[in-house]
Amino acid sequence: MEKLSDRTKEFAIRIIKLCQVIDSKPGIGKLLCKQLLRSGTSIGANIAESEGAQSDADYLTKCSIAVKEARETQYWLDLLIQSEIINENRPKDIKQESDEIVAILTTICKKMKDKHNAKV
Repeated sequence: MEKLSDRTKEFAIRIIKLCQVIDSKPGIGKLLCKQLLRSGTSIGANIAESEGAQSDADYLTKCSIAVKEARETQYWLDLLIQSEIINENRPKDIKQESDEIVAILTTICKKMKDKHNAKV
């Protein structure tokens, strides 16, 4: 099974490559792509930080930030597709991966919250 940190790093690389294509074209896509690049690469950075968490609460904080960044990434991808800056078929697998990452991170956060609430 692939580690989440590896999966989110691979996702970030795919976002970087997509943004390189968008950035090579004129227009507003460059501005939107900066937002996508920031959020899409932040997911993996927060997961990497969570691996060195000092406590369960710290781990939950990092994962919660990662899920927020993943949802923001979904938003920018949707915006780029719906505004026809990128073809819907091009990022389809990136969009699917984004959806899966959100689902995984949401599950992790829920389990950590349930674990915390069980202790209280």
